[in-house]
Parts: sequence; C-alpha cells; structure tokens
Amino acid sequence: MSFFREEFTARSAAVRVRFGAGARKTIGAEIEELGAKRALILTTPHQQSLAEEFSTYCAGRAVGSYTKAAMHTPVDISEEATAYARELQADVVIAVGGGSTTGLGKAIALRTDLPQIVVPTTYAGSEATGILGQTENGVKTTLTSPKVQPEIIIYDAELVATLPVGMTVTSAMNAMAHAAEGLYARDRSPITSLMAVEGMRAFRDSLPKVIETPADPATRGETLYGAWLCGTVLGQVGMALHHKLCHTLGGSFDLPHAETHAVILPHAIAYNAAAVPELLAPVAELFGGGPPGLALWTFAKNAGSPMTLRELGMKPEDLGRAADLATANPYWNPRLIEREAILALLQAAWAGEAPTG
Repeated sequence: MSFFREEFTARSAAVRVRFGAGARKTIGAEIEELGAKRALILTTPHQQSLAEEFSTYCAGRAVGSYTKAAMHTPVDISEEATAYARELQADVVIAVGGGSTTGLGKAIALRTDLPQIVVPTTYAGSEATGILGQTENGVKTTLTSPKVQPEIIIYDAELVATLPVGMTVTSAMNAMAHAAEGLYARDRSPITSLMAVEGMRAFRDSLPKVIETPADPATRGETLYGAWLCGTVLGQVGMALHHKLCHTLGGSFDLPHAETHAVILPHAIAYNAAAVPELLAPVAELFGGGPPGLALWTFAKNAGSPMTLRELGMKPEDLGRAADLATANPYWNPRLIEREAILALLQAAWAGEAPTG
C-alpha cells in the first residue's frame, strides 16, 4: 500500500547516527567533532561500570560521571545532576544506557543547552527524539524542544548483546509502540509511515532470533536498527492514547516503563483500530493477519512479554483512578476518549484478556 497523502509536512532533526559493533570506542572522535573538551558521563546506578569503561574511550576528555539516573526522570535528580554538570564545567554530556539515562541527559540539556551524545543499551528510542518526560509530585509531563534533541547517537550491537531476553522483549515492545501509534498520528507523513513499518518489520524479524541466540551481533544490530527507526518516528509525530496511558500508569502509579508499554500496546491499538482500521492494516499484515490489536497481543505472548498490569504491581482498586487521570487531559487520538471505554481497556489489560480489535 502507498502512504501518500495529498497534504503533509515532513521534518527531521540534524542528528549524526553511527552504527556498528564496537562503535562506542570511537566516542573520543565524536567528542572532538563537537569541539568539546569536558565530558560528563551519565548512567544508572547498576551501570556504573559502563561509566568507568567509557571514560577510557574519551581520550582524556572525561571530567566526571553521574550514576543516579532513574526511571521516569525525577525532577529532583535532574536538578542535582545539572548542578554537578555546572560544577564540573562540562561542555558535553554522554548518556550511556536506556530511557532513564537518556532522559537525564535531556533534562540537563534543557537546563544548560549542553550538546548530548547518547549510546543506547536498550531499544527505548528516546535518543532519536526531542521529547522529554519528567516526573514531579507523582505526575509525569512531557515537553518537546530542540534543546533536548541529542546531537550524536552511537548504536553499538556489542552493548546490547548481554541485555537479558526479558528486558529485550519489553524494550522492543516499547519501541514498536512508537511506530504503531505513528501510523495514525495526525501529523504523520509518508516518510514517518514508511519508517514505522520498516521499524516494526525489523523487530518482527529479529526479536525471535534474539530470543534463540541472544549474543548474535548481526541480530542485535537489526534490533537497534528497528529501535532507531521507531524512535525517529516518535521524534517526528505526536503520540496518542497508548502513550498517554503509559505516562499515566508510570508517572502516577510507578509502574515500570517498558513493561507497561508492552502490556498496554495491543489494547490501545485495538481501541483505535475501531476508528482507523485502514491505517492500522500494516500492523495486521506484519504480525500475521486478523485484528491488529490481537495480532500484536499474540506476537507479544509468543515472545514471552508480560501480559498483565496485575503482574506489574497495579492494584485493581486503582484502575478507576487511572482511567480518570488518563481522560482528564487526553492527548489527541483518532477515536474519542471515553472514560468507561478506557476503564474497560485497563481492566482487560490488568486481567490479561486478549483484545478484540
């Protein structure tokens, strides 16, 4: 099918993207490319060893590390990290990790306008966007700004070769959500639709292989290719119901980010397929036919993804409040957001019921 539209606007950020096994070892040259001399390396606490490793690749330009990046980018941690960057007089931040570390780098850039180099160790896709989600007082909000768009991304298959299979699956589902919602975004273009389909195809083809042979660099490289494409879609179009639900569940109920995306995605796609079945037809075609939500649900189940909000720690008595929050200030969506319908969606996702659309 063609993705031609009679009217559309396409945009893309000026980002340098480098792929290759071992590409992380060239980061010193990338720092030099930016004209920077004082690099601050960011990781999560459990990836502290990566900060130490990366300091050896920086050709003497690493001046410190901050290893407290946390899920959902808490504002208090961002403020502390920003103060540390200023204290060190850092002129570039290097974020090594998944969405938590990437988010922290963006939060620092928002406050300082420092350039960013991102080296992903998951498939979150945030590195390819100018979007920042931050959490304060139990509420997660998002903003879009050129200031938070990373300047350089390095995709190194060696860094994801040891990512546990379970995390690989949920992170991949998180990335695929960007592409699936991009297919019906009101500001989509033919280019974003092409990238969305290619990104999902890359995960469809590579994820089962990664489950079989997790350390294979070629297969891991293909998953990173999918992550880049899906993340680029996220950076170019607006998201809708799925992302609103996940932001609500993550920010207000502290559910884990990637796992929540994995559980919610089939249900959100089924909800919107009732309004735009033609736009979601590529999802059904990619994942075996039938209703697109059910096709994604089956793919996720076969991959060993978590299938219920219950197993993520969501309490049944909180579903009503989640529906209230998700419908209070809804994102644009192709189907009308109705509180009772959203509650039914959440109840199905909590129980692990197969979506009907």
